[in-house]
Amino acid sequence: MKRIKIEQRRVNGENMTDYITEALKSESLRTLKKLIAIPSVNMTNGNERAFPPFGKAIDQALKQTLNICEKMGMDTFYDPEGFYGFAEYGEGDETIGVLCHLDVVPEGDLDKWESNPFDAVERDGVLYGRGTQDDKGPTIAALYAFKAVMDSEEVFNKKIRFIFGTDEETLWRCMKMYEAHEDFPDRGFVPDGTFPLTYAEKALLQVKLTGPGAKKMSIECGTSPNVVPDRAEYICENTEQLSAIFDKMEIPYTVEGKKMTVLGRSVHASQAQDGKNAIALLAKGLVGFQPHPAISFIGEKIGMETNGETLFGKVEDEITGELTLNVGTLTITDTYSEITLDMRIPHSHDKEAIADKLKKVTQVYGLDYMEYDYLPSLYVPLESDLVQTLWNVYKDKTGDDSEPVTSGGATYARSMPNMVAFGAHFPGSESLAHQENEGIKLDEFYKSMDIYAEAIVRLCCR
Repeated sequence: MKRIKIEQRRVNGENMTDYITEALKSESLRTLKKLIAIPSVNMTNGNERAFPPFGKAIDQALKQTLNICEKMGMDTFYDPEGFYGFAEYGEGDETIGVLCHLDVVPEGDLDKWESNPFDAVERDGVLYGRGTQDDKGPTIAALYAFKAVMDSEEVFNKKIRFIFGTDEETLWRCMKMYEAHEDFPDRGFVPDGTFPLTYAEKALLQVKLTGPGAKKMSIECGTSPNVVPDRAEYICENTEQLSAIFDKMEIPYTVEGKKMTVLGRSVHASQAQDGKNAIALLAKGLVGFQPHPAISFIGEKIGMETNGETLFGKVEDEITGELTLNVGTLTITDTYSEITLDMRIPHSHDKEAIADKLKKVTQVYGLDYMEYDYLPSLYVPLESDLVQTLWNVYKDKTGDDSEPVTSGGATYARSMPNMVAFGAHFPGSESLAHQENEGIKLDEFYKSMDIYAEAIVRLCCR
């Protein structure tokens, strides 16, 4: 194997190498475009007894990524049941993990995309496509950072293992299968967050509230619990009367025949306060016009709140801030109704206490509570060697003294001990994950690759 000798410089006593060559940038970009072209959305509704468990496209993305790793000289493993895969390199008693996911959320409203979401397109220094930010772009940046280090004069004295999940956007069954069959790395990072790094994450609780149907009402709104819906459609026999209500309440909407569409602003559920929930707006307008238990619960107990204060009182702590609440989907048919809620619970608060309060309120509205998904919180102390190492890498590479952060987002870091989310989103840069026209700035893509290369060196080679 040809080794590339690259000149070093010293920053804060550390030898600093610029590992990322122009040839590597070009190769990584070509690889990312091919991976974006695979529409790896869960198409099986989570039927893990099927094969592959989450659809052929996700399986194709997994196999293609493992093939990339093999060409880089890594040993690979494909789970025979198709839930996960991993690739590793190096020797030593300690294993450094890099946890990535290859599934993506649905494309959303195609009319809002300026180009095909699964045809990666460059415009004005940005690569657009579903998964460019979450999480295919950061995954490829980390993989090619590894390749840059492997091709240099550095020697690995620890093993590095890239673990590829396939169910991160839904129920994390891939990680549960990995946990049941494989050893955990000793420590590591997840390239699916924000720089400098995320050392604490709120617990995630998603629930379904089911209730009666309605003979004169049909609603199907929202795409996922973890996405703030930007539109909510309602078929109305008296559009003039409802329009007057919406106008008075300053609810944005459009009318097309009998279909009224309430307009919101979509963001990730962990940042619900930055969006505008179209389902909550619709419920707010319908409470008096077309009463129904699901509508009344949303309109009266949640409204436009994103912190759940009416339901739970003040829920917050000094480390991770306040609770975040999102109404992700609403379905009402002639036979049943269903609401999905996504809650991000501060690190120090008890999930059961939150659940008990919610159950008591929903019972009053004739709604049944069912837990859909739960992920415990994450906390790795700031003074830990892992946090200090990665934080210093970021500072040395960027000159930015920003503090590590906490998050309501749920990353794979919480699935294994001694893991933190480390990039690839930069402070001040627009987050487009889960949105139409998702894109990543190419200069930030390459910058994150350089940061990951230095992190791999300090974690695996020093």
